[in-house]
Amino acid sequence: MTATTRQVGEREAREVAEAARETEWTRPSFAKKLYLGDFDLSLIHPQPHAIAADDAARGDEFIARLAAYCATLDGLLIEREAKIPDEYLRGLAELGVFGIKIPTEYGGLGLPMSYYGKALMLVASVHPSMSALVSAHQSIGVPEPVKMFGTDEQKERFLPRCAAGAVTAFLLTEPDVGSDPARMASTATPTDDGTAYLLDGVKLWTTNGVIAELVVVMARVPEHDGEPGGISAFVVEADSPGITVENRNAFMGLRGIENGVTRFHQVRVPVENRLGREGAGLRIALTTLNTGRLSIPATTTAAAKWCLKIAREWSVERVQWGRPIGAHAAVAEKISFIAATTFALEAVLDLSANLADAGTKDIRIEAALAKLWSSEMAWRIADELVQIRGGRGYETADSLAARGERAVPAEQILRDLRINRIFEGSTEIMHLLIAREAVDAHLAAAGDLASPDADLQAKARAAVNASGFYAKWLPQLAVGKGSDPRSYREFGPLAKHLRYVERSSRKLARQTFYGMGRWQAKLEYRQGFLARIVDIGAELFAMAASCSRAATLRGAAEGESAYELAAVFCEQARLRVDHLFEQLWSNTDDADRGLARQVLDGKHTWLEDGIVDPSEGTGPWIAEWHPGESKTENKSRRYR
Repeated sequence: MTATTRQVGEREAREVAEAARETEWTRPSFAKKLYLGDFDLSLIHPQPHAIAADDAARGDEFIARLAAYCATLDGLLIEREAKIPDEYLRGLAELGVFGIKIPTEYGGLGLPMSYYGKALMLVASVHPSMSALVSAHQSIGVPEPVKMFGTDEQKERFLPRCAAGAVTAFLLTEPDVGSDPARMASTATPTDDGTAYLLDGVKLWTTNGVIAELVVVMARVPEHDGEPGGISAFVVEADSPGITVENRNAFMGLRGIENGVTRFHQVRVPVENRLGREGAGLRIALTTLNTGRLSIPATTTAAAKWCLKIAREWSVERVQWGRPIGAHAAVAEKISFIAATTFALEAVLDLSANLADAGTKDIRIEAALAKLWSSEMAWRIADELVQIRGGRGYETADSLAARGERAVPAEQILRDLRINRIFEGSTEIMHLLIAREAVDAHLAAAGDLASPDADLQAKARAAVNASGFYAKWLPQLAVGKGSDPRSYREFGPLAKHLRYVERSSRKLARQTFYGMGRWQAKLEYRQGFLARIVDIGAELFAMAASCSRAATLRGAAEGESAYELAAVFCEQARLRVDHLFEQLWSNTDDADRGLARQVLDGKHTWLEDGIVDPSEGTGPWIAEWHPGESKTENKSRRYR
């Protein structure tokens, strides 16, 4: 890495850190305090209610109209043709779906995040490709970054078009760049007269990019005129000369998604289309993703609700050995897991949306946790549904219908949900992101221990050896000494679970510190350890959300049911948390790393004998597209 490249990477890292510091939050992050051993339930319960009465009335009316419209759509048609019909998109546009969160002064509905989540649930229940299109447009596409970072002139130009139904996309990923944007190769070179940029590069997996009218493109501006440049964000008209959609990609799921490869060759972008200043692109992207990730809990909750419905109906109807299969313990256990976890998924969704609507808290960690936990748990729910359905779970809906049976797309929901563990930040990346955000105080201390500054290192070591380490380094961390847990008596039978969350939060903080003391600055490379730390916090977050939701529903018709669901979920989650705590120090991490190195060094290639690899010779692992060359020339290079 050259000095210049290293300096640019460090500057971009500072941009992200500054973005977090500059935001004025009136209340701290519940999740961050949870990881530091400070379980402050008052930050999430009673849950914030920031929705005005008129917004609630408009939102309810909109959801009712959307539900009626969705009931007329055919999700199996989308699956069969691998395309969302144009008339479906026109119908969504007429209802205002493309402008749910866009302010009313720009032609949108101006509804809060909670109603956006409800709308995504409805649309996803028709077919997940539809919710992917809507969320890619509105969560991370042009509307959100323009609303957050655009000038008044940019808002006037772009937001009304977006609200009216102009599909948009967000273009960040490149063939050789996934979760490491510092390696971004796309460039935006200023013209000599300073009025525009010339955009070159290729973007991969551009959801909505195949049909978009407007796109947000991230590209690196080179140093120029004494300015450092850096990754910057641009709103680009999709029909601009020099833009070519090279391919419409096909996937194991989301078969109606309009996702492609988009190439830019000397695309002229007016300087007034740049969002923010040069070098602020990464900050814009990451800030947009904070709330954009909340689309995942909405779509996964919709999937879980459908899985619960199908599992219940089938387990009552299907009889084996003289009893409905749901009466057999093996299946009953699965149904219990699905029902309890569905309640928790909706609790996490509601809490996250309410926190976002309130706008008084830093929800970066909450949004990331909601995305991570929801995507993993929904995948498990779908897998259990397929198992409950047996052979019919593996059979396609069209095949079932051809035999005269109910067309239940269980195998489809499994395929569709798989992507949630990858996009908007893969599970592995989310583990690292949350670990960095949640335990940065620990990691900062670890960094001091390894600092080349002898005085700082000595100070850190003295602090670690001193009995008052936490009071000196992490004053917000409660380690349990002399701390009396709350009774949480007002939560009735759920109180014991909240006391467990509080105890486990302190234990989690202590275990993190022990890890820091053991590995010091190398803690950030112990990804297995950090992943388990994050997963424990995610389960505790879901438990707290579930108890809060049950208490909120007290007195309602579903109040008793909510308490029962929350209690069973917490019992199940406690087992998972206890197991994760055990795995922190009893695991195969070292053996796994050693074996992986041997595999990568080619030591065990004999295990691969006796098969045929159908992909051999079909092309390189990563396509290398060269701007300025034709599609034929590029493909020739790829497959030589």
